[in-house]
Amino acid sequence: MRLSISHATTYHYEDQVRTSIQYLRMTPHDSERQQVLSWELKLPRPVRAQLDPYGNILHVLTLEEPHDSIIIGAQGQVVIDELREAEHEAPSALPFLRFTRLTAADQALREFASQHCRTRRDRTGLIDLMGALHAHISYQPGTTEVETSAAEAFAGRQGVCQDHAHAFLACVRSLGIPARYVSGYLYTDSSEHLASHAWAEAWLDGAWYSFDVTNCLAKPERHLKLAVGLDYLDACPVRGMRRGGGSEQMHAHVEVSPLLQVQQQ
Repeated sequence: MRLSISHATTYHYEDQVRTSIQYLRMTPHDSERQQVLSWELKLPRPVRAQLDPYGNILHVLTLEEPHDSIIIGAQGQVVIDELREAEHEAPSALPFLRFTRLTAADQALREFASQHCRTRRDRTGLIDLMGALHAHISYQPGTTEVETSAAEAFAGRQGVCQDHAHAFLACVRSLGIPARYVSGYLYTDSSEHLASHAWAEAWLDGAWYSFDVTNCLAKPERHLKLAVGLDYLDACPVRGMRRGGGSEQMHAHVEVSPLLQVQQQ
C-alpha cells in the first residue's frame, strides 16, 4: 500500500514567546515494512537531522527571536508492505523491559496480564491480552491527558490510543517481554479515530510484532511508523519547551490517504 501523508501542527500563544525549542520526530525511516519514497519537513528555518538514542530521526528546532506562533508541517509518500508482520533489528531489545512513570505496572495491571496470558509468552497470548485491554479501556477522547499513566487509564477504564499503548506496555513488560511505544500514522476509513496514531510492539522470537489495542489489530497493514521509545515522551512527533507566551492553543491537521501504485511495464 502506498500512502500519502500531510501533517500540519500550529501553535498560537497568548503573548510573545521569547525563546522555544521543539523536538521533532516527524520523519519516518526505511525498514523491512516501509519504504520512504519522499518526505519533506516544512519548518520556520532549516534544521539538520540527527538520530536519537532509539534510532529515530530527530530534528531540533530552536527559535531564539520573539514569536507568537509556530507552524510545523510534514508531507510525503511511503510504501507499506502489507504482508510483513514482523521486523528484525540489530540493537538489543532489553532496554525496552524498563518501566517508566507512564508505563509502570501496578498490582491491577500485573494481575490482568497474568490472568489473560497465564503461562503463555507468545504472540497468541499477547493478542488475547490486546483484546482484553481493548474491551477494558474504552476509546473516549478527552478523558485523559498526555501525563496520564497506564495505571490511571486502566483504573478509569477510558482513554485514547496513547493510553491503550501504555497499558499494553505495562502488562507485557510485567511478563518479562520487551515492548516499546510506537508513534505514527494510520490509514482508516473510519472518522472515529485520528490519522495520527500510537500502538505498541513486543519482542517475540527475535523480531518486533505490532499490537494496536485501539483497533484490536495485530497486523500493521495500514500503519506508518515514525518513532519508537519507552513511552509517549520518547516517541511523540512534537515535544517542546518555551519561555513566555502565556496560554497556548494547538491545532493539528493530518491527512493519510492511499495512492494507486503504478505498475512497471
